[in-house]
Amino acid sequence: MQKLNDFSRSRIALEPDGTLIAVIEMSLSSWLVAGIVPGVERQPLKKLAVDESALLKLLHRWREEAEKAGRRIGRIAVAFEAGRDGFWLARWLKARSIEAYVIHAASVAVSREHRRAKTDRLDTELLKRAFLGWLRGERDHCKMVAIPSIKNEDAKRPNRERENLVSEQSRIINRMKAALIRLGIRGFNPKLKRAAGRLEDLRTPEGEPIPPNTLAELRRDMERRRLVRDQIRQIEEARLERLDHAPGDGPHAMVRLLVRVIGVGIETADMLVRGAVAKHARPTGRSSLCRPHGFARRERQKTPGERAGPFRQWSSSARHDPISVAVPSAPEGQRLGAVVSSPHRERPRHSQAHDRGLGTQASDRPVAARAAGRCAGRSRFASGNTMNGGR
Repeated sequence: MQKLNDFSRSRIALEPDGTLIAVIEMSLSSWLVAGIVPGVERQPLKKLAVDESALLKLLHRWREEAEKAGRRIGRIAVAFEAGRDGFWLARWLKARSIEAYVIHAASVAVSREHRRAKTDRLDTELLKRAFLGWLRGERDHCKMVAIPSIKNEDAKRPNRERENLVSEQSRIINRMKAALIRLGIRGFNPKLKRAAGRLEDLRTPEGEPIPPNTLAELRRDMERRRLVRDQIRQIEEARLERLDHAPGDGPHAMVRLLVRVIGVGIETADMLVRGAVAKHARPTGRSSLCRPHGFARRERQKTPGERAGPFRQWSSSARHDPISVAVPSAPEGQRLGAVVSSPHRERPRHSQAHDRGLGTQASDRPVAARAAGRCAGRSRFASGNTMNGGR
């Protein structure tokens, strides 16, 4: 059965005498372009500066050489590995009627028998063999990456920026704790609101205060953490404003659906939707959302006054629900059956009947309800409680 958006092989028949093939080994300061030109015995290799216009002139010159050799070139295919330069060159070449592909770097097979030499020239030879096999329609040579539009690529920036800021915040906190532990001070929480004012009162086991240089370093780290925390809050507020401004937009509607049906936080839902748009895939099935150790663990919060359930996965920004994306507080019997626990629902059993239910019978159910039901069953199985905290 043919898979949708299968990038493991080309779906276009290859005509070797009418196709000009080129691969690019990209570095920070130069590009090494290797080509397969029909009608030309030699396989040209040219080193260029980082200049897309020079690359286009080189491809046109190789096409003229092939036409002089009696070959009519009707197709130019260019490929390079995904890396620092991203997808801008592929979009630029496509706008000029040249087929451009981005190779998944980890999908190219390399020899593991012995320590191999690695140079740009050898890398281009490896890319040529992999790309040529992919163009022939053969499997297991390499896989391509879906080339997103500049709008879709930019839509992923807030999630990645927030992830980097969260990591930076954790590094700052760990550095502060390490500085205090070197002095024998334990149990101090730098994340508290009044932590900066309590630094003066801290004492070492010898009864000495924190040395002045270490104290100044801790204060600067607290200022950095405060700045990072404010930037994280700005990203979260900007996301909520976008969802409120255009709730019916395609990605925004999918984010609201995931938060409403499955019960994950806005951050995880937005990350899954942006990744699904880039990969043309659906965020359904047995994903890591259904497991307590998956993406949603980052957002798992405990609301005051309620019991800790493994499916309480609301982020701090989504807990107050400023744009009404969370599940409304309706009676349990009127809520969606996919996200509400039932006293008559049994624990999941791994039997043949269960496997048959996942087949033809389960295909008739809505996709969202099926995914949420699996998540709810796994969460109850892992914790022993119902999703709403038990009764």
